[in-house]
Amino acid sequence: MSDRAAILKKLLASLGLGHYPQSLINGELIDGEGSGDGNAISGSTSSDVIELIDPYTEQLLCSYNDAGATLAHRACIAASDAQVQWYKNFSAAARGQVMQDVSRNILDKLETLATIESIVAGKPIRDSRVEVAKVAEMLAYYAGWADKLHGEVIPVPSGHLNYTVREPLGVVFQSTPWNAPIFTAGWQIAPAIAAGNGVVIKPSELTPLTTVALVKLAEEAGLVKGLVNVLCGTGPVSSVPAIEHAAVRKVVFVGSPETGKKVAITAARALKPVVLELGGKSANIEFDDANLEHACLGAQAAIFSAAGQSCVAGSRLLVQESALDAMIEMLSTGMNKISLGDPLDVATEIGPISNARQYTHVNAMLEAAALDGAQIATRNAQYESGYFVPPTVLSGLTHSAKAAQLEIFGPVVTAIPFKDEADAIALANETDFGLAGAVWTQDVGRAHRVAEAVRAGTFWINSYKAIHVSSPFGGSLSSGFGRSSGTDALMEYTAAKSVWLDSAETPRIAFGYVPS
Repeated sequence: MSDRAAILKKLLASLGLGHYPQSLINGELIDGEGSGDGNAISGSTSSDVIELIDPYTEQLLCSYNDAGATLAHRACIAASDAQVQWYKNFSAAARGQVMQDVSRNILDKLETLATIESIVAGKPIRDSRVEVAKVAEMLAYYAGWADKLHGEVIPVPSGHLNYTVREPLGVVFQSTPWNAPIFTAGWQIAPAIAAGNGVVIKPSELTPLTTVALVKLAEEAGLVKGLVNVLCGTGPVSSVPAIEHAAVRKVVFVGSPETGKKVAITAARALKPVVLELGGKSANIEFDDANLEHACLGAQAAIFSAAGQSCVAGSRLLVQESALDAMIEMLSTGMNKISLGDPLDVATEIGPISNARQYTHVNAMLEAAALDGAQIATRNAQYESGYFVPPTVLSGLTHSAKAAQLEIFGPVVTAIPFKDEADAIALANETDFGLAGAVWTQDVGRAHRVAEAVRAGTFWINSYKAIHVSSPFGGSLSSGFGRSSGTDALMEYTAAKSVWLDSAETPRIAFGYVPS
């Protein structure tokens, strides 16, 4: 066992978890059963065995069995039973109080959760600490909404008393990605349970541990056991049977567009609605009148933080022609000062790519850019191990080049010039995605015009990557549809029921039989 595997084992034990991922169903940790078809996963030699590899050392952390259909069905039934108890036996205020207690328990275990996240996902410890704290904030925020979900009285012309109530859907299935495991788990679970739903969640098979830990800590703080169930496994083996289960009323998926399409098709076959939070190729637009130093800092944060493994990463840097050379020089100089290294080192600003598959993809995209004639500026660094990709700036490419159109999901930015405002907007919208974007300019009117014209669910002016649980988040086209935060998320997790009361002494509408 490697040193980091030993550290991980000790941390998990402190939370009452085993040294390898187990599904958490109805409050019980259970080993996976797999599909039984003999398929090997992640290069393992056993049927349905999944390996977790440390992205910093490239050594094995642990391995576990895929959950499988039987556990998926058990999870859906557990969530359905617990949801009735949660919604019927707890007042809305009581549900909110439990969520507040969960929030405090998460904060109490912040350092342990953050360290597990950093080891498994390769995320710098300082980033992991922030994200765990944000999960606690998410739970506290939606706790405050638990007793404020109400309908309205509608003055219908017939004279009836007509009112609406918002009701939970029942059980929702959620699938979250490997780039921000605990953050996206909290992002999805908190609004779902605040609205009164039960949850079956499947984190990425590569980063399941903090999601299991999060739910176990929630149960210790008073959350009904079985209200949130965690499936540790792959999509084909564990997600599909959960999506197809009769108890599931809605599907939420966060991940790649390719997998998102498969999830949507599977859900559509069962006539179930879907929220998709997918990828992006966001345009970070910088005009020559902007404060270029601030814009450069913003560009670095937009693409290099989290090693570029963010759906809202500013991977297309659109710069006005007269400022392009200066911006590329500033960006290239600045990236050489960024600290890369051990995710557990507090000085590390960028860790490794989270897994071998993504590391291979990023390098393949860099090779494709070179073949397309890109000028490549990269931080000069050598590493003995780890899936490291140094910060890289690509220039000299056309906007139609592969690196400018496809999601790289690494610390790689493509710098492209534009002539004027109209050209910048046209280039920004020349993509299959519609998730995020930004503009840097001192012209207030231009800032608002560009914000209005660029197709994006989130748009920043003279900043980048500011998000909060209270504000709606989502995209369009290949970036998905639906919203997964703010009060909009509560609408996604509830359905309106319209109730009509006829208070007249005699029926207002007579059809057929009329009493004498």
